[in-house]
Amino acid sequence: MNRTPYWSIGLRPISVPGLKPVLYIVGLVLLSTAAMMMFPMAVDIYFANSGWKSFAAASALSAVVGSALAVGCQGSLHSGFTLRQAFVLTPLSWFSVSAISALPFYFSDFGSVSGSLSNSIFEAVSGITTTGATVITGLDHAPPGLLLWRALLQWMGGIGIIASAIAILPALGIGGMQLFRTESSDRSEKAMPRVRQIAMAIALVYVGLTVVAALVYWIAGMRMFDALAHALTSIATGGYSTSDSSFGKWEANGIQWFATLFMLSGSIPFVLYVRLIAGEHKALVDRQVITMLALIGLAVAAVGSGLYWAGQYDIEPAFRQAAFNIVSVVTTTGYASADYGTWGNAAVGIFFVLMFVGGCTGSTSGGIKIFRFEVMAIMLKTHFLRLLYPRGVFPRTYGNRTLDDEIVGSVVSFFAVFFLCLGALMIALMAFGLDFLTSASGAITALANVGPGLGDVIGPAGNFEVLPNGAKWLLSFGMLLGRLELFTILILFMPRFWRG
Repeated sequence: MNRTPYWSIGLRPISVPGLKPVLYIVGLVLLSTAAMMMFPMAVDIYFANSGWKSFAAASALSAVVGSALAVGCQGSLHSGFTLRQAFVLTPLSWFSVSAISALPFYFSDFGSVSGSLSNSIFEAVSGITTTGATVITGLDHAPPGLLLWRALLQWMGGIGIIASAIAILPALGIGGMQLFRTESSDRSEKAMPRVRQIAMAIALVYVGLTVVAALVYWIAGMRMFDALAHALTSIATGGYSTSDSSFGKWEANGIQWFATLFMLSGSIPFVLYVRLIAGEHKALVDRQVITMLALIGLAVAAVGSGLYWAGQYDIEPAFRQAAFNIVSVVTTTGYASADYGTWGNAAVGIFFVLMFVGGCTGSTSGGIKIFRFEVMAIMLKTHFLRLLYPRGVFPRTYGNRTLDDEIVGSVVSFFAVFFLCLGALMIALMAFGLDFLTSASGAITALANVGPGLGDVIGPAGNFEVLPNGAKWLLSFGMLLGRLELFTILILFMPRFWRG
């Protein structure tokens, strides 16, 4: 009697995508991370701080693991990447860098991160995702190497985000990102024909803006070290500061106004800078940028006027504080110059809503992104017009491009999954005994990579160190989930992805 093998009864074999090319790239990334650790190590040596030992140990371990992966998988990139390999590479590289970047915190002898795996992972993930939430207090007296490492993490994360946004995520068709593909066949809207050339040009712009920001901060009155650290995190829209009071420590000589401009510069698509340099002046008229600036202008006018008429500030400080903190939230930077939780319920409500928005696609900002809200507005407008004129034909266009069903469905799916993840993360945080405002704002700030939350615990005057360790692990996962546009990670939990 013939018997059907048990493995063929409704089951399909597991098929792991070719991992050698993936591991080769991860190895190179870890080698780059090891090299970056040499800078804070050198700073600690220069200042005769013993913290250099933690960077030396972490750099050595990162170099050993990275070399083993790179050498062991060398020559595996002959045929390029498949779609499944790209889905594996993106989260694996970010997880690997987060884990290895936590080692200098764990090996250090400073504050709450010393010897604490939960706090070290949280700080590293918050840094590399440019979220800016922190578990460290006493930053004004922290070792210089540790402060520089926090800033470098965000700077590396920022350029990694841009690279993902222009080269990887659009090709994966995630959340409508295919609107921003940069194929060589689409030369009419690009300053350069190849992704590699664009990436190199963007890297030069990124470095140039960082240098300009450092010089401006220094000339305006910051110490050179503080100026460099804040330049790294301003352009990366990261939000890590060298002081517990963040930018509340620097109010003179227009430093907060300059910081507001630099945060905005990091939230603009970096491809636009390349196009402007190439002489494409039409790049100045970008739909995302115009919408973002209009939204920020309305919010600043409302909050600034409220602060002035309530007598909390004079007119210049009122609009300066409003502009700085609103731009910090919209661009998901996470700096704070004041405790805006004390500005009244209306202001808190505005900040709560703005935490969802985010900056432009192709920038270092997090959040849902301006373009997705614009696509949803176009869809709603079309829907209402069809209710009025059932037989009418209303084409959907965005930036002179047709919004096909694939893009629309991708954007709608992103919104649905984002709010499902938000609800699940919020409920999970409440299960640890956290109050509603802390849980809700913590979930939002993680998924949108904003930085501080709201309330007395994790608000702009608070700190994430007091949260339970389980909540920190959840938030760390949430930060990576939000930074990688949700689907890149969630698809790995589908059994069908691992089947041939």
